[in-house]
Amino acid sequence: MDPAIFARLIAEDNIPFRATKNHVQSTWARTFHSSPELFIQPQSITEVEKVINLARKCRRRITTVGSGHSPSDLTCTSSWLVNLDNFNKILHFDQENRVVTMQSGIRLYALSAELDRYGLAMPNLGSINHQSIAGAISTGTHGSTLRHGIVSSSIISLKITLANGKTKNCSADENPELFRAALISLGALGIITEITFQAVPAFALSWKQVVDTDLKMFNAWNKELWTQSEFVRVWWFPYTRRAVVWTADKTEETPKPPKGSYYDGWLGYQVYHNLLYLAQFVPKTLPWIEWFVFGMQYGFANGSTTSAIQPSRDALLMNCLYSQFVNEWAIPLSKGPEALRRLSSWLNRLPPDDPDYMPHGIPFSAEKLYVHAPVEVRVTDSSKSKTPRPYLEPTSTDEPTLYLNATLYRPYNSDPPCMERYYQGFEYLMKELGGRPHWAKNFQTTGKEIDTMYGKDLEEWRDIRTEHDPEGMFVGDWHRRYILHGPRLALEEVEVERTNFRKGVSCPRIIAGDDIFLALHP
Repeated sequence: MDPAIFARLIAEDNIPFRATKNHVQSTWARTFHSSPELFIQPQSITEVEKVINLARKCRRRITTVGSGHSPSDLTCTSSWLVNLDNFNKILHFDQENRVVTMQSGIRLYALSAELDRYGLAMPNLGSINHQSIAGAISTGTHGSTLRHGIVSSSIISLKITLANGKTKNCSADENPELFRAALISLGALGIITEITFQAVPAFALSWKQVVDTDLKMFNAWNKELWTQSEFVRVWWFPYTRRAVVWTADKTEETPKPPKGSYYDGWLGYQVYHNLLYLAQFVPKTLPWIEWFVFGMQYGFANGSTTSAIQPSRDALLMNCLYSQFVNEWAIPLSKGPEALRRLSSWLNRLPPDDPDYMPHGIPFSAEKLYVHAPVEVRVTDSSKSKTPRPYLEPTSTDEPTLYLNATLYRPYNSDPPCMERYYQGFEYLMKELGGRPHWAKNFQTTGKEIDTMYGKDLEEWRDIRTEHDPEGMFVGDWHRRYILHGPRLALEEVEVERTNFRKGVSCPRIIAGDDIFLALHP
C-alpha cells in the first residue's frame, strides 16, 4: 500500500496505532521465526478495533501472538502480527464470588501473582506459566488432575473483537455458540480482548515424587494411581523402564522448598544439554544418557523420593529446559497402559519372550532409532463438566483423558535426527487408540484425519468461524492445512515456497491477501 495512503488512514482519528517494522518473531523454542510486515501492540479495546478496521481496509491478515510458547508454525506470518503484552491489566475483582476480569494479554505468571495479592489462585495450571491467558485457552492448555478440566473450563465469559471491528460479549448465556467456538479458537475467529475467570482460594501443595519401575505404575493404573491425590502426573522413561510418579494435595502446612544438590541448577543443565548434543552424532548413547541424567536427578535406586511444600503457582510448574519439539496427544485414560507398553516394545525392540513384550503393531522400523526421555503422562477429566464444552476440545467425552507428550529436545537449536520416524510411529499408535493431537504442538497428522476425529463439532466450529470472518482475516496456512476446507479466502495467508537453511530454519514466501511478503520460519 502507498505509505501516504496508509498514513492518512492511521490519522483518521485520535486512536493510537502502536506499530513497528523490522520485527522478527520467534517461538519460545526457536523452532520457527517469522518477519511480519507490522508488529502491533495495542493497549485498549478501542485500539484493537482500530487495528482490525485498518487491516480490513488495507486487505491484511491478522495473527495474534502472546509468549509464542507453541513450538509449531501456528503464529507465523508475513502480514500484521498483534501482540497483547501491553494489554495486560486486571480490570475487576469480585472477592466475595472469587471472580476476576482481566485484559487478555496478561501472562499467567503475572495473573497468579495478582491473584495471590487477593488470597486467590487459579484452580489448575499447565506445566509452564509464560503464556498469556488468551493463548492458554485458545489452544486447549491443561494441567494434570482428574478433579479439573482444561483451563478453558474456568472461563465464565469473554469479549472477542471480530473481523467487522466490533467487540462482542459471549458466555454460556450470551452468544453461547460463539463462546464455545472462542474457548478454543486457534486464533482463527477474532482477537479475544477480555476474560472473566472463576478463581479459587489460594492454596499450597504438599507434593512428593517417587521413582520406581514402570511395572509398579502399570499395576496401580486402574487402582489408585490417578485418584490417590488431587494432582498427579508421571514421567515415563522407556529405556530404563522406570517412571516418576508426582502427587500433590492441598495443605495448610508451612512451605518447605525442595532440597537442592550440587547437581541441580547450572551444572545439571549444562551436563544434560551437552550430552544431548553428543547424541545428535552418536544416537545410541541416549539409553545411557537417560539412565545417568535422570538417575542423578531423581535417584538411581527404586523408591527414591523427593518432597516439598510450595504455593500452587510454583508447585504445578516444571522447567522446560531447552528448545524442543513436543508432540502431545489425548487418548482415553483406559488406553494408557496399552499405549505405553506398545511404545516400549517398539522403541526397545523387545522380543516376544520379554516379560514386558506386547505386540506394538507400528508399521515403522525402530532399528537404530533412539529418542529422548521422558514421555510426559498427564490426565484431565472434562467428561462430567457442567461448563460449556469448546467445539475443538480434544478430551474424551465419556471417560477421563490421558495426555501423552513425546518431547524431543533441540540441543543448541539443532533438530534431533530421530524426529521424523519417532513421530510417525508415535502418531500411528495414538490414532489407532482413538487419540486427538494437542492443537499447540508439533503433530504431523492430516486435515482429513482431523475431520474424522472431530466430525460435527468441527463442522459447527467452521460455520461459526465463517459467519464472523467470511474473508479469512484471521486465517493462515496452518489453519488451511488442518481445519479448513473450500476455496481460498480473500485475506487468507498462504505459504508458496520454503527454502531450508542450517538448523532447520527456512525462508518461505507467503501470500497474504493481494500482496506477497517474505517471512522467516522453520
